[in-house]
Amino acid sequence: MAEKQIISIGSDHRGVDHKELISQYLRDQGYEVKDFGCHGPESADYTDAALPAAEMVGQGKAVAGILICGSGIGMSIAANKVLGVRASLCFTEEQAQTTRQHNDSNILCLSGDGVDTDTALKLTAAWLGSEFEGGRHARRVNKFIDWEKDHQK
Repeated sequence: MAEKQIISIGSDHRGVDHKELISQYLRDQGYEVKDFGCHGPESADYTDAALPAAEMVGQGKAVAGILICGSGIGMSIAANKVLGVRASLCFTEEQAQTTRQHNDSNILCLSGDGVDTDTALKLTAAWLGSEFEGGRHARRVNKFIDWEKDHQK
C-alpha cells in the first residue's frame, strides 16, 4: 500500500479557522496533514508555524505546504526564507493554478482576513489540482533554484 503524501500546514490566530477547515479537506482527499499550529484564537506569531512547515517542504519531507495568517504576506515572506521553498500568496483560483503551473509553487499562502473559508477551500483545490508545466517555465524556475544554491552559506 502506498504511503500517504504529507502536506504541512500552519497558521497564526487569524488563520486558524481556515487551517482547521483546510486540514479536514486535505485528510478527506487522502493526504496526511502535519499541523504546526496554532490551535486557538490566542495571539500567535506566524513565524512559529511558517518556518517548520516550510522546512518540511524544503527538505522534501512534505510534498506541499499551506500557510495562513491575517494578510498571508507574513507567511509568504517567512516561508520564502527557507531553502527550496517557492511560497505563493493567492487570492484567486487563477493565481492558485498558474503559480503551480508556471512557478512550481510548493507552498500556498492564504489570507485569513482577505478570503472567506469557501474561497480558501476553492483556492486549495485549484492549487493542488494543478501541476508544473515545465518547458519555458522550467528554465525560469531553474534560474532562481540555481541562484539559491549558489548563494547558500
